[in-house]
Formats: sequence, structure tokens, C-alpha cells
Amino acid sequence: MVYFDIIKTTFMYRKSSLFVFIFALLGFVAFARATDYTSTNFINRDPIVNVSGGKSTSTNFQLYTSGGEMVIGQSSSTNFIGRAGFLYFSSVSTPVIAATAGDASVALSWSSAVGSLGINVTTYEVGQATVSGGPYTYTNVGSVLSSTRSSLTNGATYYFVVRALDFYSNPVVTSTQASAAPVAVAVTPPASSGGGGGGGGGSAAVQTTVVFSGRAYPGSTVTLLKDAQVVATSISGSDANFQITLTNLTAGNYIFSLYSEDSKGNRSSLLTFPVSVTTGATTNVSGIFLAPTIAVDKSEVKKGDNIAIFGQSTPNAQIIISVNSANEIFVTTDVDRNGVYLYNLDSSPLEYGSHLAKSKASLAAINGGISGYSASVAFQVSNQNVSKPTEKVCAQKGDVNDNCRVNLVDFSIMAYWFGRPNPPTSVDLNHDGKVNLVDLSIMAYYWTG
Repeated sequence: MVYFDIIKTTFMYRKSSLFVFIFALLGFVAFARATDYTSTNFINRDPIVNVSGGKSTSTNFQLYTSGGEMVIGQSSSTNFIGRAGFLYFSSVSTPVIAATAGDASVALSWSSAVGSLGINVTTYEVGQATVSGGPYTYTNVGSVLSSTRSSLTNGATYYFVVRALDFYSNPVVTSTQASAAPVAVAVTPPASSGGGGGGGGGSAAVQTTVVFSGRAYPGSTVTLLKDAQVVATSISGSDANFQITLTNLTAGNYIFSLYSEDSKGNRSSLLTFPVSVTTGATTNVSGIFLAPTIAVDKSEVKKGDNIAIFGQSTPNAQIIISVNSANEIFVTTDVDRNGVYLYNLDSSPLEYGSHLAKSKASLAAINGGISGYSASVAFQVSNQNVSKPTEKVCAQKGDVNDNCRVNLVDFSIMAYWFGRPNPPTSVDLNHDGKVNLVDLSIMAYYWTG
């Protein structure tokens, strides 16, 4: 009898629990069907309704929502900013665009737009205009990094931009503008046979030129590499803008790279992109935005103390600093008019052990784009403070671009020279006059990532 009462009680408890669960589920469904809250100035959509992410707009602000931090978003206005979830510092690097004039055509190429923290670039659109600044007529060219615009008028100047689209076909970043004027192909008359005649003037030689322009740091030295070898340098102005012109090139495909060095001798990460050069044409590579430099004042920081993270970038940019931890930390700071930024990071939220910090710059507020990430700088959280040594410790071999790292950039440069004659000594690691698997093995040994 007692046994039966226990079974009966257990059944009734489970039955009661089942009813509680059903009522809770019905309550959740009713909550999930909640309506939007609206007023004259805003609409607030319930995050559970908009699991895939929703966007509310008004005259004064935009509000992005997410369900359980499944999507990203940031809302802002003159008076406030609201961030949804831990992904609110998502961004996309700005493409570097090159325009080469042809006969009634312009060949365009651009670097890929790299998204972070939830943004994936799927396709690109080319914007074309006959007036600087637009309006542009956009054409979707798919998931490619080059396009030739044809049926153009020779002698007329055309202006181009490239914008990247996300999975939902929303524009997420637009390059700065590049321009080119198509030219007719010169026809060389056949050589005349027979007799003399007076001298002639001949035709002037047409130069093959590439012009690079963009932003670095005020008064910094910008170095240009062609196929892993330094070919030119330039000093950026007080506004951080620079321009480098390279002439007397042979037509073909090249891998160009750029880096800059700040006033403390810290180098930016290398920005690398391919460019196709046409004989007798000028190729304009614009929209270059070099990544910031970055350094820290301590190699070890006592947990709870501050560690200074600093560097240089374009004046008036916003710097986004990423610090890897159990939960990745993102902070922002501004660049002053001299191109300097500084952020004192509280180490309290960081766990003990090794950490890496990196930064990128944004001029999105003035349509200036977003740079790629800087190189990473390492530090430790421990029970003591240790000042950062001033000297740089670099890999002995394999650091082809001389940035104290051996990674995919160095591998890409070596891959270009693989099997080619007369490689530079910086790539030919065993100095046998060729780049082969032996050199790749040496690079793998010194790999830092």
C-alpha cells in the first residue's frame, strides 16, 4: 500500500511538472509574439521576434536587435550609442582599387574586403560615374576581384568605386574613388621603303606608370615593394596622405606591397595586393589605408594594473583595439591630430597568461574606410610589472618582408618566386640561386604565424 502511494505521488508530481512545462511553453510563445513598441521617434522590436536580426529606424537613430547574440549590431544617435551583444565591433576592411585605361575600356582590380566578427563579404558591385563623387551606376560583378568596363568614350574621364555586399546583399563597405580616361590604341604605320628624305620628329615614348595613393601617418616614411624588393619610398604629409609614382615598368602582373614606419620605429603590417600593368597606360591604385602601428609599455603586467597600448595612425581616426582573452575584449580610442593614439587598458578582466593585442583604424564617419589589422603585440598578465624591452627580436630567417614575423605574407611572396629565375636573396633562404622545397622547409622551421 505504501509502495502504491509512492507511485501515485510520483505520477502526480510528474504530471504536475508536465503541466508547468506546458504552461511555461505557452507563456514563452505568447511572449515571442509580442508586438513592436512604437512612438513618434522610434520603434523598438523585441529581440526574440527578430531572431535573424532586425533594424528599426527613425529621424534620430537606428536600432539593431539580436536574439541571444546570434547576430551583430550597433545603434547610435547624437545623444547615445547602444551595442547589442559581444559582436558590436564587427567591421570590414576597405578594398584598395586600381584602374587602368584601355581602348574604350578601363580595367579595374581591387583587394578583397575582409570582414570580421560575423560579417562575410559575398559579392562586389562596381560603381561608375562621369562626375567625381558620383552619382554612381552600380553593377553586380559577383565574387571576383577584377572587372573590365567597356563601351566607354576615349578621352573622357570616368570615376569608379567598388562596394562589398554581405550575405543579405547589403552594402557593408565602399572603396575610395579611382579614375581613368580610356585611350585609343596607337597604330604604328608601316615602314616606308625606298629613298631618303628629311629627318622626322618621331613619336614621343609612352611611359607605363603606376600611381599609388592613400593614408599612412603624419610625416612617416612609406615604402613600396615590387615582388618583395624595395623600389620606392615617400614621405607622407602632415595630413598622413601620400603618393608614390612608379614609371618605366614592363607590362605584366606584379605583387606590390606597402608599409610605413612611425616615429618610434614601429612598422605597420604589410599591405599586399596584385596589380596588372598595361603597356603605355597609367594605373591608379587608390584608397590605400595602412594599418596602425601598435606597441605596449610592458612585457608583463601585474593583474589589476594598467598596460599602455599605443601607436600611430591617420589623424582623427578611431582606433579599435582587440585583446584576446577567454572573452575577447574590444576597446576604442581616438587618434589625435598628430597621428598618435594611447589607451590604458585595465588588466583586471584578463586571465593570467599570454595575450595578444592588435588594432585597426576607422574613418568610416567621413567615408574614409577601415584599415586592416596591425601586427599583433604580445604581453603577459602575471604578478609583476616588467617593462617592454626596446629592441626587436626577429626571426633569423624566413622574415621576407622584415616585420619580425614569418607568416602567410612571407609564404605568398616566396610562392611567387617558387621556380622563377634570379630570386632576391631575402627569399632564397639557402642562397643556391633558386626557390624550392628546401627554402619552404627553412621558412616552416622559423614560422611564427
